[in-house]
Amino acid sequence: MIRKMTFWDVPRVATLEKKLFSSPWSEKAFEEELENNPYSHYVVWDDQGVIGYLGLWVVDTTIQITTLGVDPVHQREGIAKRLLQYMVEYAQSNGISLITLEVRPSNQTAKLLYASFGFKTVALRKNYYTQPDEDAELMLREVNE
Repeated sequence: MIRKMTFWDVPRVATLEKKLFSSPWSEKAFEEELENNPYSHYVVWDDQGVIGYLGLWVVDTTIQITTLGVDPVHQREGIAKRLLQYMVEYAQSNGISLITLEVRPSNQTAKLLYASFGFKTVALRKNYYTQPDEDAELMLREVNE
């Protein structure tokens, strides 16, 4: 079940973030997003505890995916697809025309997932990531009603 992230979810989401990413967001970063960023929109996949999450910044008619993660124990169960489908439906019902994200070129699994949702690589952002240092592929998708 997908629902809005709450402050109660932050410790679990931050724990997952540490498992999944070499430069994870901290609990404080998630808390600040929920409290202070009017453009942020975070949801979790809650199936007897949070096992996946999706972060978006919604600015005018654009969504920027900030983070997407699924507990390694539950990967390949379609949770990331369901979270992305939620985002597409949210975009369509809220007048969003463009969705963007950055992804490591080495993350083939994520790139294939995004491509299956119609994302295309449009640019390379040099030296975007650290730990390890790597460029980022900028991917985008136009939203059609």
